[in-house]
Amino acid sequence: MFGEHVNCLVGENGSGKTNLLDAIYFLTLTKSAFQNQDALGIRHANDFFVLDGIFKDSDRNIQITCSFQRGQRKVFMADKKNYERLSDHIGLFPLVLIAPNDTDLIRDGSEERRRFFDGVLAQATPDYLHDFLQYNKILTQRNGLLKLFAERNYLDEDLLETYNEPLISLAIRIYGHRRQFMDRFLPLFRKYYAFLSSGREDVDVLYESEVSSPDFASQFRKNHSRDLHAQRTGKGIHKDEYVFEIDGITLKKFGSQGQQKSFVIALKLAQFELLKIEKEKTPILLLDDIFDKLDDRRIHKLIELIDTGFLGQVFITDARPERSQKILENVKADVRYFEIEKRD
Repeated sequence: MFGEHVNCLVGENGSGKTNLLDAIYFLTLTKSAFQNQDALGIRHANDFFVLDGIFKDSDRNIQITCSFQRGQRKVFMADKKNYERLSDHIGLFPLVLIAPNDTDLIRDGSEERRRFFDGVLAQATPDYLHDFLQYNKILTQRNGLLKLFAERNYLDEDLLETYNEPLISLAIRIYGHRRQFMDRFLPLFRKYYAFLSSGREDVDVLYESEVSSPDFASQFRKNHSRDLHAQRTGKGIHKDEYVFEIDGITLKKFGSQGQQKSFVIALKLAQFELLKIEKEKTPILLLDDIFDKLDDRRIHKLIELIDTGFLGQVFITDARPERSQKILENVKADVRYFEIEKRD
């Protein structure tokens, strides 16, 4: 059984430490943190996987089980009762992961940044998740219709409007969710960046959306000729951008590696505190291989937060047990070590 405070998973590279973190992630968020297809979680030469865990919620334990077999639908259960919708589970056990590839948020395109903020909102606000899933469903249907029209060289504007109206309405509602979220998120993010960097720079996240325009609905409808040519919807919240800035300049182009690492960790810590406030429960924190990727100063800052107990239950992976023991030797909270052995 894991401890309620710090759990350090140690073992050789390739022994399965990250897989264990991913299992926890999967059981809380219904999907893998590292694979984009459930089938990739099945061990070679097998046809299925089963994940099972006991989670404490207030004064009771809840058994969460996930099973997946090739060619079949994923099954998710709480205390052996099936969820009709996986979305009903998301947010029940809030979780934050800090991993080595987090700087992809800065280097990659806007889709990666939207995915991060959508993930935070999905855990924090069930209404947002419902609207977001519905928007993507209608967007896929509208794109399919546009492709059909293009193939047949034909346009039925009345039929297209049956998709336009709900898509526009959902886009405006989702924009409102995101705008209000940023008002709550930004102060927390700036606080943690100052904590990590000793207040050396001013940082900002600029949320940009064409949906903010008062005449967005009109612009959306006027764009249908371009949509037909491209065979996809060119306007909407799926085109939103989050611009990361430091001292008024773009972080992606001008930020140092150290600044980028502080930036993404501050994003994740702000996510942690916001979920803690919104859900009124402390999220699980997963720290994957961070001791290899962070300098001593940033590690020390994270240990400070662990030492106060603010971070609650933490899982840390490390391939060097002696390093973990040295870093965590003065932590007041209960620290448990679990050695993960490599299997053939």
